[in-house]
Amino acid sequence: MKFFASGLLFDNDGVLVDSHEAARQGWQQWATEYAPHFDWDTPENAGVRAEDKVRSLVAAELFQKANNRINELEQNTAHLTEALPGALDLLSSLKAGTWTVCTSANANLGRARLLAAGLPVPAELVTGDDVQNGKPFPDPYLLGAKRLGLDPEDCVVFEDAIAGVEAGIEAGAGLVIGVTEKALHSAADIVIRDLSGITFDGETLFIPDKARLR
Repeated sequence: MKFFASGLLFDNDGVLVDSHEAARQGWQQWATEYAPHFDWDTPENAGVRAEDKVRSLVAAELFQKANNRINELEQNTAHLTEALPGALDLLSSLKAGTWTVCTSANANLGRARLLAAGLPVPAELVTGDDVQNGKPFPDPYLLGAKRLGLDPEDCVVFEDAIAGVEAGIEAGAGLVIGVTEKALHSAADIVIRDLSGITFDGETLFIPDKARLR
């Protein structure tokens, strides 16, 4: 499959990196301290900013302390992050200014996970700290396109979470690609197994047929 585009916008966790165990450990400890009945490891929590989740779980007067705590815990486990198949090869081949990462993580955590996985950190990185509204709102991908100097319709979004797919669609991306089986139940235009074999020369995105799940 070929698709003509000018820029690529990647979610980080679940698309470029596997941070599941890192996040699970952090949230498990946080829950014992602030929300004993909270189970982070469910699909509806994927792609949602930590601060938005914390705000929904604790009283307003506890928010700042609880939010600082999850940020600390996740930063402490960031070293467990690993690159997902195809991520390093693809990112290493891309021209600067044609791609960026739009993550729900805060700035420190987003960078730490990319670096722990051995992946490049783009100058145009968009984090949860940069937007008023996180995913599923379109703000992260609208800002990502803006930082590349592009219109959203000229960009391709790569997402694994339903909230992120919704954000890409609402942003008006030209193509929203779901990544991994988790995205099969999303509204993504197509779904791929991982980033292996994908190429982009700044104009044409090539996706091998064998990479597609849907």
